[in-house]
Amino acid sequence: MPTYVYEFAEGNKDLKALLGGKGANLAEMTNLGLPVPPGFTITTDACRYYLERGQLPEGLDRETADKLSALESRMGKRLGQPDDPLLVSVRSGAPFSMPGMMETVLNIGLNDESVHGLAAQSADERFAWDSYRRLIQMFGKTVQGIDGDLFENALESVKHDRGITSDVELDAADCKRLVQLFKDIVAQQTGGGFPTDPREQMDLAVKAVFESWNAPRAALYRRQERIPAEAGTAVNVCSMVFGNLGMDSGTGVAFTRDPATGQQGVYGDYLPNAQGEDVVAGIRNTVPLSDLEKLDKSSYDELMSIMATLENHYRDLCDIEFTIERGKLWMLQTRVGKRTAAAAFHIADQLVDQGMITLDEAVTRVNGDQLAQLMFPRFDESAERQRIGSGMNASPGAAVGAAVFDSATAIARAQGGEDVILCRRETNPDDLEGMLSARGILTSRGGKTSHAAVVARGMGTTCVCGAEELQIDVANRTLTSPDGRVITEGDVISIDGSSGEVFLGAVPVVSSPVVRYFEGEVHPDAEDADDLVRAVHRIMSYADSARSLATRANADTAEDAARARRMGAQGIGLCRTEHMFLGDRRQLVERLILAETQEEQEAALASLLPLQRTDFVDIFEAMDGLPVTVRLLDPPLHEFLPDITDLSVRVAVADATGADAQHDRRLLEAVQRLHEQNPMLGLRGVRLGLVVPGLFTMQVRAIAQATAECVRAGGDPRPEIMIPLVGAVQELEIVREEAERVLREVGDEYGVTLETPVGTMIELPRAAMTAEQIAPSADFFSFGTNDLTQTAWGFSRDDVEASFFSAYLEKGVFGVSPFESLDVSGVGRLITTAADEGRAARPDLKLGVCGEHGGDPASVHFFHKAGLDYVSCSPFRVPVARLEAGRAAAS
Repeated sequence: MPTYVYEFAEGNKDLKALLGGKGANLAEMTNLGLPVPPGFTITTDACRYYLERGQLPEGLDRETADKLSALESRMGKRLGQPDDPLLVSVRSGAPFSMPGMMETVLNIGLNDESVHGLAAQSADERFAWDSYRRLIQMFGKTVQGIDGDLFENALESVKHDRGITSDVELDAADCKRLVQLFKDIVAQQTGGGFPTDPREQMDLAVKAVFESWNAPRAALYRRQERIPAEAGTAVNVCSMVFGNLGMDSGTGVAFTRDPATGQQGVYGDYLPNAQGEDVVAGIRNTVPLSDLEKLDKSSYDELMSIMATLENHYRDLCDIEFTIERGKLWMLQTRVGKRTAAAAFHIADQLVDQGMITLDEAVTRVNGDQLAQLMFPRFDESAERQRIGSGMNASPGAAVGAAVFDSATAIARAQGGEDVILCRRETNPDDLEGMLSARGILTSRGGKTSHAAVVARGMGTTCVCGAEELQIDVANRTLTSPDGRVITEGDVISIDGSSGEVFLGAVPVVSSPVVRYFEGEVHPDAEDADDLVRAVHRIMSYADSARSLATRANADTAEDAARARRMGAQGIGLCRTEHMFLGDRRQLVERLILAETQEEQEAALASLLPLQRTDFVDIFEAMDGLPVTVRLLDPPLHEFLPDITDLSVRVAVADATGADAQHDRRLLEAVQRLHEQNPMLGLRGVRLGLVVPGLFTMQVRAIAQATAECVRAGGDPRPEIMIPLVGAVQELEIVREEAERVLREVGDEYGVTLETPVGTMIELPRAAMTAEQIAPSADFFSFGTNDLTQTAWGFSRDDVEASFFSAYLEKGVFGVSPFESLDVSGVGRLITTAADEGRAARPDLKLGVCGEHGGDPASVHFFHKAGLDYVSCSPFRVPVARLEAGRAAAS
């Protein structure tokens, strides 16, 4: 039988999958000899068993009893012992960091008898009854499913009666009164009562933590962070230490480096005379961690030493939770801390300089999503701004939007296409969906370690916390500045997560320094280059040297091509020619479609030829010396004609008024003739080249002539011709033969040799499964993962994303949209099959990807593993793909 329960000393930091992050790190700190309260961890295996079968696994109860008995022996007291109770916390601990998403219950073991023993042992009656009321409140909300507002309202009522505003001002009588009020709430809401048996309390809390893994907010967070639903959570049962025993006690959160900037120093929050979740909940504003030196120098010095030990041991930024109980420091948790994108690059760069990690490791410490965040715009410092307040710079960025005061409104307005800033006194886990919908988050309470700050940093959302001078009135949906200005819901505000400032109205934004670096406007060695630019340059340079996967761009114009090149693109992997037929040129395509004779058709093509040639010359010049993969016309011809409804109305109106509608009538007839029930699976791609005489020939001639002109001008054009939507090798063979004829003909005409590769786009399952037949006739394969996903799944992307994708995500059919990140097990298998069989038939076959998956970090790692030669994505995503290709090679 598997082991389901481990004492802290029996684990280590490498057992995160089994013991969860919290349990594994508690074990590691215990083994390092740090002051960790004794306890034990119930594994993720037990959680999965319970969630799958609805009952606890056989043997878990016995193992838990054995570990609890050992804990009681070590502590010299029993759980809930009336005269001297052992109290424990029951806390979740998933293998992945999920701040505030699941449940915690503190002070388990208290009841009407043991509360008196706790009071006697602590010589503090107020402390004992405060701990008891906290237990009933947390247990009632977490385990018994009671609306937390009922407890909060009772608490506020008692404070109001006493004329006080802070929890710490409650006296022993107040806490006793709250215990009774909370018990009454439990009885009214459950029909039963608060369980008094300590072991029953613990067992019910363990089950509640297991069940919280599937709570809506936890499931939503997992989808957002792409955490597998089958991971489960461990449960940590830890002997209680108390930070609410007076002003010589307290609780805090510390970081070994600033999680917002990466700078070294003393960072964190401390709250005297507080317990457990008070700091991260933001219910009272904290003091800076540096103030602890004045309050308790001995504990402060010990904490600094432990922080150095942990950072050197983990070789990374560590996030630490601690409690001081009457001058004694206890470590409650450590983990590799969440950080902003800027901090991630700064810290990786610093750790290399300090000899703690290699450049290979530094590349794996950052990711493409973080790099993309650094490329977002920021506020223009030269613009006129109306500052209305400031708080803590909890998560950087520039966010502009309408002020909203609850999550439901944030979600509704965001779904309507509006940018919003979620304004709350403090956030809690139930606000997650609103936080995901918002451009930025503003709170009047809490510090850099509050729920809002930690979650915002993890999501890359701009956040300003603890803006005390701003009065946020959620009930009346207003925000009031210190000078009396009132911002009502819907008014636009701007928040700067880098400075902590809040502005009235929309502040203009400018390009970030990182984008200016990629654009070549800022040199990393220049005086105006900041440390972030230097860190990005160092890591990107190493990623480029390490990667085997080339990075190209999807670009259809010379301007896009030039920008892609500045961003580091090594060519164009997809140049879509249909974009060259839009605008004023659409009427030339209409002439082609309406042509009734071969002469009219040839005349229409002849008018399109020089326009196409000029487009290609411009693109080849912008990408001189680098490959440009040109996809021949792919969409159905009807896309170049007017909408059938508009045309029908125009013809009907003309008939009614006696106006001349001959041209519109011909167009209408053509639209009706070309109409298809499912045009994306109809006459498009290579089928057009076979059915519409001269169309592909004209495009190949334009490519060939543009190439020849660039060669004559001393350039080095490197076009590649891509045939779209091939499903059978015969289609490719026919088009290729004609293309090669045109290339020879133009070469002879211009007196140059045109060695232009001809390949195909693999975007149909049949093409992937017959790759060994197609490969001998193709110089390259480029996987069109957008259409390959549509055809493999039987999805029409434009239709299904707006209809049932949200339901599929909620029900767990998808962890993430297959159009956002590649479906590795399905579409990925088609790609690996085509790659392996294609290269078996033609060893020199070049393989690339031109769908937008080429810029998705997770997908890039798959393409590297599959042995592809390059990925191609939008110009803005090129740096992301470069970095991820380097990470894939280094990991």
